[in-house]
Amino acid sequence: LFTSRAIIAIAVGLMGVGAIMTCSAGATLGRPLLGWRFWEFQAGRQILFILAGMIAMLVVARIPYRIWSAGGGALALVALVLAIGSLVLVYVPGLGVEVNQARRWVRVSPDSVGLRFQPSELIKIMLPIFLAVWLTLRVDISRFWTGLIPIVGVIGVCVAGIGLEDFGTAALLAGVAGTMLLVGGARLWHLFLMVLPALPAFGYLLISRQHRMRRLLTYLNIWEDPQGEGYQVIQSLCTIAHGGWWGRGLGNGMIKTYLPEARTDFIFAVICEELGIAGAAVVIALLIALLWQGLKTVRICGDPTGRLLAFGITITLGLQADMNIAVVTVSMPTKGISLPLVSAGGSGAIFLGMLVGLLANIARKSDRGVPLTGDSKTLNNRCG
Repeated sequence: LFTSRAIIAIAVGLMGVGAIMTCSAGATLGRPLLGWRFWEFQAGRQILFILAGMIAMLVVARIPYRIWSAGGGALALVALVLAIGSLVLVYVPGLGVEVNQARRWVRVSPDSVGLRFQPSELIKIMLPIFLAVWLTLRVDISRFWTGLIPIVGVIGVCVAGIGLEDFGTAALLAGVAGTMLLVGGARLWHLFLMVLPALPAFGYLLISRQHRMRRLLTYLNIWEDPQGEGYQVIQSLCTIAHGGWWGRGLGNGMIKTYLPEARTDFIFAVICEELGIAGAAVVIALLIALLWQGLKTVRICGDPTGRLLAFGITITLGLQADMNIAVVTVSMPTKGISLPLVSAGGSGAIFLGMLVGLLANIARKSDRGVPLTGDSKTLNNRCG
């Protein structure tokens, strides 16, 4: 019970930091931060999204995660198929919304309200659930043709469907899925055989969009075009450097006003400028604490499905945080990856809140006294 409460408390703390920093990142002298038309202001909208994310987290934390095992995994499969189907909506005229040369969003309200839904965030939840249920209940993943190949096919459909418009999230899910397969009992040399055809597929996704290649080339030399392609990453480094050890103070950041996507993908740079390295270290410490509680849940859970699912959720949060911080610090090419529970965004706040709530539910239901048998022995050995 303590682990479950700790997971929720840490997540609420990160959401609180996100609410404060996204409001600060969007603050300007040209207009008030909030007004009586609360919904029309970026800060007001984000506060409502964060509250919705907290509510979703608390609700999901009370719903038994074993519900996804209903019908021997049929419910998890149907939910994943529906999630994959939602990817098609981004191409429907009048529904799909293109932003920054990518169609990732679906319009779910009139333009005056501006509500959008990102289908890839839904798959980010459903794919780990599907893998956890099917690898422990339905499939012997150690068998190449009858076990691994069908599961890899499902993963490939998810990654390809997302990768057409969102290369970063596709790479994230591929990493999460591959790790879950390894921990779930797949043979290492089988996975190596799967990597060989995956490399040219990712190569195609990379070259299929010109802006992806430009980002890669910019990463190799950010100073070649400082006023064009290199502008964002250079401003990110300047924003981080301007904060020093202790920061300029909340709301006193100056370079952030020149940083594109400061509220979303590059919120960590704003944290560094206004709260300094010390504040950034606190945020990283909170993320590490959340991951530690996730790994603790993996160790104490006696149910093989819950254990693999907790592992998948923890890897998802950890890998996404790593990718975001690496992008902001120009340690890897720019991708549209948010900082979990901190970056601004409606779909991210709500669906990541649900993901954390699911992890908290696994922790709450964990029972050290449940004997480990069958597939859970493999998972127990590989998770430590």
